[in-house]
Amino acid sequence: MANDETIYNVGDRIATITLNRPDKLNAWTATMEREVREAMYAAEQDDTVRVIVLTGAGRGFCAGADMSLLKSVTENGVGDLHKELLGNSGSGQRSNARPDFQKRYSYFPSIQKPVIAAVNGPAVGLGFIISLYCDLRFASETARFGTAFAKRGLIAEYGLAWLLPRLIGPAQALDMLFSARLVDAREAARMGLVNRVFAAETFLYDVHAYAKDLADNVSPRSVRIIKEQVYNAMFQTLSEAFETSEREMTASLQCADFKEGVAHFVEKRAPVFTGK
Repeated sequence: MANDETIYNVGDRIATITLNRPDKLNAWTATMEREVREAMYAAEQDDTVRVIVLTGAGRGFCAGADMSLLKSVTENGVGDLHKELLGNSGSGQRSNARPDFQKRYSYFPSIQKPVIAAVNGPAVGLGFIISLYCDLRFASETARFGTAFAKRGLIAEYGLAWLLPRLIGPAQALDMLFSARLVDAREAARMGLVNRVFAAETFLYDVHAYAKDLADNVSPRSVRIIKEQVYNAMFQTLSEAFETSEREMTASLQCADFKEGVAHFVEKRAPVFTGK
């Protein structure tokens, strides 16, 4: 797996994918997109990995699409943009995922492990969208979030008009989209845009501690099924979601992780879940 613009490492059953263009605030490129997608799939297939963390090197998470590309579009037309960021928009067919979660960037919800965005600094434009497609968002107190699009003469890209209102409500979503203003970490937490805010000095340690708790203490099978339930429920009626839960509960009661979940509680010991 090539790593020209990202860093990939695994430890404590956590795969960490780091966007690695710190001199450009990790501005997004086609190379970075390919490497992140490959790393996500590698982590999903690695039985030693139970949680995935996506973060940025240096003082930023991702400042959005590389401005040199956007400048090229203004001079040469949309051909470069289509080639670099709009072409080859699918992420590959995945038989276990609905079509909605097989688009560019929207494939994150189809990854069968928790994906945490560790937003260590500015997440703007496309970088903002990338963070939203993760399952959870933890922000450093130095993080900033912004859509940027209206200030560039652009629109809500890559399904953002569908996703953002579901996270923070239509009125707050329209505020961020219309004004393209930057939202700091505390306001993001009040909106429900991020799950938690951690001190900058201990940020990655705190994110790692949360991820390690997931890796060590919850059933990976349960997490996988719950993630699938939650995302699919966005397209279901209550009745359909209810019926899905009944089927999945019946299956869970017959699995090894259920037996281990009861046993470790009764025996007052740490769990040893296998994901089966």
